Amino acid sequence: MKVLSIAIPSYNSQDYMANCIESLLVGGEDVEILVVDDGSKDDTAKIADEYAAKYPTIVRAIHQENGGHGEAVNAGIRNATGVFYKVVDSDDKVDADALRQILAKLKEFITEDEAGNARGTLDLLVSNFIYDKQGAKHKKVMQYRKYIEPNKVLHWEDLRKMPMGKYILMHSVIYRTQLLRDCGLELPKHTFYVDNLFVFNPLPHVETIYYLDVNFYLYYIGREDQSVNEQIMIKRIDQQLRVNRLMIDKFTSTEFSDGHVKQYMRNYLEIITAISSVLAIRSKDPENLKKMDDLWDYMKEKDSKLYYLLRSRFIGAAVHLPGKIGRGIVSGGYKIAQKIYGFN
Repeated sequence: MKVLSIAIPSYNSQDYMANCIESLLVGGEDVEILVVDDGSKDDTAKIADEYAAKYPTIVRAIHQENGGHGEAVNAGIRNATGVFYKVVDSDDKVDADALRQILAKLKEFITEDEAGNARGTLDLLVSNFIYDKQGAKHKKVMQYRKYIEPNKVLHWEDLRKMPMGKYILMHSVIYRTQLLRDCGLELPKHTFYVDNLFVFNPLPHVETIYYLDVNFYLYYIGREDQSVNEQIMIKRIDQQLRVNRLMIDKFTSTEFSDGHVKQYMRNYLEIITAISSVLAIRSKDPENLKKMDDLWDYMKEKDSKLYYLLRSRFIGAAVHLPGKIGRGIVSGGYKIAQKIYGFN
């Protein structure tokens, strides 16, 4: 039985993927490492096959035509045999001690059904991650202890409201594998920034949450070629906007049985919409500003109540401040947030 399946979406990752895989091998036979070669043109496929040959009971190499990060995550879900599922990007890695602690805790949430098959009794495990920014002296730790009580099985009503910038990212989450399948999670192909959909879409199906206060995921940022680099995000703003629209679709089409998860997802959507808007503003491109307006109009068309609520809040009002002065205020606030939270 595999406790945790870990998918590594890999595209032209030959220069750094070994560091990622090596950090996960510490999990031994409890982990299943799925290296998904997404149609790479370098030696990624070769390296994946070498690790699979060397560790045949731990590492599996999956080769597919290029479909983007989302399709690599989809392939991982389709092939996973672990009770729980995690995504680790090929240029990141995990902390060995934290991995051991997480595996030990996940084992406590595994039972057998009548047929003797392993099943998980926890929907979502949350842990910390570190913004390890290239050249930065101090690494920013994203932890949740003020908002999620650690070491206790919780429900949505037990969580405290998180401030802006403190939402749960892909680096923080481990989902029960069957939950992802049952909710029909399917990320779009050839689209960046789908990690938000990976976290967001399953949330209405989550009933139990456990927070383990360990610094598990090392998220490396600062390279100029990374998809989260601000200038690259501006160039790919259409993909950011596409993900934003899909999140609006998910939120507005969900019949929520729990008002607490609805509130959390609404706040999450507000943050992503703010990011889309700020990128448009910082681009100083009239076409992108028009796309920002179109995004807000799309939200209004889908759910006018949601639109007026988010439009009236601080961020919604801020990104609609008129003229160069208004855009300058928003841009300045964004730069301050960059320094506080350490993102690109």
